Amino acid sequence: MDKTKTSILLIEDDSFISGMYQTKLSNLGFQMEVIEDGAAAAERLKQDPIPDLVLLDIVLPNMDGFEILESIRKNDRTKDLPVILLTNLGQKPDVERGIELGANDYIIKAHYTPTEVVEKITEVLSVDKSAT
Repeated sequence: MDKTKTSILLIEDDSFISGMYQTKLSNLGFQMEVIEDGAAAAERLKQDPIPDLVLLDIVLPNMDGFEILESIRKNDRTKDLPVILLTNLGQKPDVERGIELGANDYIIKAHYTPTEVVEKITEVLSVDKSAT
C-alpha cells in the first residue's frame, strides 16, 4: 500500500484528538483532512475526491456519526468506502449499531493507543485494496 497517495478523512470534533491523529498519520505519509462538524462532513463526502478511508467519531455537532455512516452506505459513490468508527461510546448497543450500519471497524478511543489505531487503519485499507 502506497501511503503517500492514501487519503484519510478524520471527522472528529475534539481538537486535541484530531490534532494528535492528524500529526501521527501525516508523519506516516497519509494525506489528512479533518472536519469537526457532522453536517459539514456529510457535505464533504458528496464532493470529489472521495477519501480512501474515513475515521468517524459518533458524537459530533449538527449530525452524529451514525447518521453520517448511514448516508455513506446509502450513496452509490461512497457505499464501499471503508469507515472506522473512532469513538468513546463503548456501550454494546452503540457498537452493535455501528457495525449494523456498515462500519468496517469500531474503535473505542480509550481502549487503543494511536499506534494501535494506525495498525487498524492499515489493516482495513489492505483488506479493502486486496478486495478490488
